[in-house]
Amino acid sequence: MKKKLRLAIAQINCTVGDLEGNAKKIGEYARKAEKLGADIVSFPELAVTGYPPEDLLLRPHFIDDNLDALKNIAKDIGDIAAVVGFVDRKGGEIYNAAAVIYKGKVKGVARKLFLPNYGVFDEKRYFNQGDEPAMFKFGEFVFGVNICEDIWQKNGPVRLQSLSGARLIININASPYHAGKIKEREGIIKSQAKDNGTAISYANLVGGQDELVFDGQSMVVDAAGKIAGRAQAFREDLLAVDIDIPTSKARLSKKIVNIAGKSSPKDRPILPKRDARPLEPIAEIYQALALGLKDYVRKNGFQKTVIGLSGGIDSALVAALAADALGSGNVTGIFMPSPFSSKASEDDAAALASNLKTELITIPIEQIFNSYLKALEPHFAGREKDIAEENLQARIRGNILMAFSNKFGWLLLTTGNKSEMSAGYATLYGDMAGGLAVIKDVPKTTVYKLARYRNSLGKAIPASCLTKEPTAELRPNQKDSDTLPPYDVLDPIIKAYVEEDKPFDKIISMGFDKATVGRVLGMVDNSEFKRRQSPPGIKITPRAFGRDRRMPITNKYAYR
Repeated sequence: MKKKLRLAIAQINCTVGDLEGNAKKIGEYARKAEKLGADIVSFPELAVTGYPPEDLLLRPHFIDDNLDALKNIAKDIGDIAAVVGFVDRKGGEIYNAAAVIYKGKVKGVARKLFLPNYGVFDEKRYFNQGDEPAMFKFGEFVFGVNICEDIWQKNGPVRLQSLSGARLIININASPYHAGKIKEREGIIKSQAKDNGTAISYANLVGGQDELVFDGQSMVVDAAGKIAGRAQAFREDLLAVDIDIPTSKARLSKKIVNIAGKSSPKDRPILPKRDARPLEPIAEIYQALALGLKDYVRKNGFQKTVIGLSGGIDSALVAALAADALGSGNVTGIFMPSPFSSKASEDDAAALASNLKTELITIPIEQIFNSYLKALEPHFAGREKDIAEENLQARIRGNILMAFSNKFGWLLLTTGNKSEMSAGYATLYGDMAGGLAVIKDVPKTTVYKLARYRNSLGKAIPASCLTKEPTAELRPNQKDSDTLPPYDVLDPIIKAYVEEDKPFDKIISMGFDKATVGRVLGMVDNSEFKRRQSPPGIKITPRAFGRDRRMPITNKYAYR
């Protein structure tokens, strides 16, 4: 026999370490869900602490305070079962866990069984494994609770819980975003639901945390694998769905925590129709970058930002993202022409600032540059001008930008893309200086796609930025192609090597010239010391530099 159960998912934006703020938000959303007549509401993984708390987990007082926060949350939970992510402790061991709370009391705890230890995850550094899948009875319904990675195991907790009588699985997550990941998640959840004959409530975190962005896109899937409801992407949301769940008795002998012998009758308002469809791929990336930027700025106590505008496509995209995420009044662009800057670059910087309604300051650097050259002339005499003089200009600009950052408390946003960061086509303490590298994980070819997408929403980036040949303008008639292969050649090679770990011969077999592949791989390998000193950047690909890809700086192994 089937009966309707009203499930709610509170897709909230938590801040790591803000135990009081996170607890307050959990209480607020639990009350909203109760007003909607929900029987059960679930919150994201480690919602109490924020995710990932990293080495805060090594501080005993942090664990104590998290447990105190959970007690306060429990007091806020009324006639609704709430599944809340927190850090559990037994003796000296800690667990990534979910508390099931009802009418002011923690009725039971589910501990994460599978701890991811790849990519951005290193949960085995901190947590112990749970020992068995958790099962709960709520009135006539039996459901299982598991956490994030647990649901990715084909014959794991979901299978055991379904065999034990669960016809609903509540899975809570802090699953970071990368382009296309929603399709992977949907495939796993639909497959688990169909294979095990269980409905699945999938609650995901939303918001930015350092390099990571959590996209939300929580969902409820019925036992046939059909999506019954989906929360919005990149926004806080409260999803409520009515779903038919069979009343059930445990088929196998298993400890089941009884939450309530009988659920209270509820006055259920009619739920509004919702249609939160997945975003188009390029729109998804744009929103991920905007949210990551906004949360990095706000959560770290900044309000305004400063950007070095070159008249090029990269700085234009970063400025557009900042204006959209923070508001035009919180973005200042500084154009710093050198003797090699073109009038076209000046015009494009001015047009961009006008379109975005952001402040633009122009500070020529020729006089400062000449002062440097004069001071260095006795030491550089007899040598040709080269990259040393080029990088001086970038470092002068970096100093000016940091001066504004220091004087006014603005966060400096750097504008280098993944193609440049991979190949080392960037200047330490120059264009790499700053607090957040917004498009550090965005290949140059994707930069153009994002710029065109942004222009489809309204006038922003000058058309000439999209058509002129990329140049750093640090010497006469300089072009990026003087140093790098064309970006439509460079980016696929970087993707194959950096993101897919393909060896030299496999990349050549993709149709690329042997000499070009060797040159690109050499540039990537030799630039690790630069990347190690770069600001954090927002992850949007499956394998970003830093948290995902951790290579030694001193490294004599040639992967080719």
